[in-house]
Amino acid sequence: MFSLHKSVLLEEAIAYLQLKEDAIIVDCTLGYGGHSSEILKRIPKGHLYAFDQDEEAIQSARKRLEEIAPNFTIIKSNFVHLKEQLEALGVTKVDGILFDLGVSSPQLDEEERGFSFHKDARLDMRMDQSQEKDAKLVVNTYSYEELVSIFRTYGEEKFAPRIARKIVEAREEKEIDSTLELVELIKQSVPEKYRREHHPARKVFQAIRIEVNDELHVFEKALEDALELLTINGRVCVITFHSLEDSICKKIMRKHSELPTEVKHLPIIPEELEPKYHYIKTIQPSKEELEENRRARSAKLRVIERVKE
Repeated sequence: MFSLHKSVLLEEAIAYLQLKEDAIIVDCTLGYGGHSSEILKRIPKGHLYAFDQDEEAIQSARKRLEEIAPNFTIIKSNFVHLKEQLEALGVTKVDGILFDLGVSSPQLDEEERGFSFHKDARLDMRMDQSQEKDAKLVVNTYSYEELVSIFRTYGEEKFAPRIARKIVEAREEKEIDSTLELVELIKQSVPEKYRREHHPARKVFQAIRIEVNDELHVFEKALEDALELLTINGRVCVITFHSLEDSICKKIMRKHSELPTEVKHLPIIPEELEPKYHYIKTIQPSKEELEENRRARSAKLRVIERVKE
């Protein structure tokens, strides 16, 4: 199973984490273990803590990691609970934290998970299969206004009102059950030219997935907590795949690594006002990676380092 998934920006993320052999590292998005397995190889005297809420991915990744080394702990939890879960294990400081915010390829490829707009499946899209809210509930119970709002905000979909209206009309006749039913309604709602340019359902499916899993609010809290957990010279690396996540990431990293506006003009900056963090770099996939892996085309890696307590 895990051989199907190709981690994006893998080499770059590993390099910018600056792993030492005794490092304590957190992978907030274990998935099928692509990044975690490479981290584990490089920290023989350290420890890896890995978060995921998808039981199938956890089982697959556990087998993969066990073949490398025993010094890891998998935590079945949403990374919004990063700080609390680590504290419960006695961990209050770490040397590096990685977020890979892409949906893993096997999740997209498994028809029954309902993430893909290319395959017919029940409308699901839950990362955590035990939660109640799923795509079917969103599509069939959200009001017209709520649907327009999430399609616009999370999908940046310019035809949001037309698509939402079509959904509301269709579900009055019968409940919308499957991914391809929804795809067909979206196709009927947008101009033919728009359909030819790219898949018309891509943005709406992204928006519903973000809503079902509360992805943006969860990430915002987790990134703030991650920065607090870093030791001096510790780094947070974040791989984003769309502009909404990336703008949250950029905003938080900028807030913590820039001087307050009111003191920028001072000739000498008081030490206590100097930022605790230094923004390192934004990295995009290489030409080679883009040719090998289409999923990498929208990816960005942002790196920040803690420089003082």
